[in-house]
Amino acid sequence: MLERHEVEAFLTLAEELHFGRTAERLRVSTARISQTIAKLERRAGVPLFNRTSRRVELTPVGQQLYEDMRPAWDQISSAFERTIASGRGLTGTLRVAFVGAAGGQLLVGATELFRQRQPTCEVRLREAQMTDLMPWLRHGETDLALGTFPVDEPGIATGPVLVSEARMLAVPVGHPFACRSSVCMEDLARVTLLQLPDTLPGSLRDDRTPRTTPAGRPIDLGPTGATFTEILTLIGAGRGVFPVGAQARRYYARPDVTYIPFSDAPPLQWGLLWRADNTTARVRAFTQAAHDLINDRT
Repeated sequence: MLERHEVEAFLTLAEELHFGRTAERLRVSTARISQTIAKLERRAGVPLFNRTSRRVELTPVGQQLYEDMRPAWDQISSAFERTIASGRGLTGTLRVAFVGAAGGQLLVGATELFRQRQPTCEVRLREAQMTDLMPWLRHGETDLALGTFPVDEPGIATGPVLVSEARMLAVPVGHPFACRSSVCMEDLARVTLLQLPDTLPGSLRDDRTPRTTPAGRPIDLGPTGATFTEILTLIGAGRGVFPVGAQARRYYARPDVTYIPFSDAPPLQWGLLWRADNTTARVRAFTQAAHDLINDRT
């Protein structure tokens, strides 16, 4: 039978592929991780990792073990977390991630209301890049995340829409669209549209960076931006344009980028995401607090 620290060491190393980062994530020494993995390999009778001076990678046997073990371990961890939450009620720590300044401001308000209602539960807010949210949720590094919809991902639950904002097109200041009062969705056939990373949910990429206009006209696909700041930098450099929410004008004003309203695009929607098997009392209570905060403002 495997010990918990052995399972965690193997799964974390399989994801990090680096002994130092694995040790830091598990808060143990690198030597402890190395010894644990070596012990597992002796018991298995085969190498689980290939190691060189430059890289660490899973062997085929190690990859298969990871694929078999990860879902089972997630279920065990989530079941135990639910038991703890049920036994303690709304105590402990809730980890909530956000992307961007506007998202952080919204969560600060939701956190204040949640703490008023649940003073024995601590909330830790953490800023993420847009590519962090899904890995953090799936790997248990955060309990909740505030992101843009739609997110149609297996095992990921979504709460109600908290914020709807007008959609705008971010263009370089010298772009022909920059002097216009508005643009329409068909105008996207006349520009190069920057792309979101393919690690993001397909439903989100289809919404933000479509391949064709509503009338079916093809859209020229530009380079990919890994972060929102990187996307704005590419826009300022004239590499393409990108649809954003209206809050970008306030929180991301730049001398090289202009924001033009869409006249016919649907609003951009924001809401909370969490792992479906981690629907604890804390998650439900925070989601309710965020919903109530927004409703009280409207």
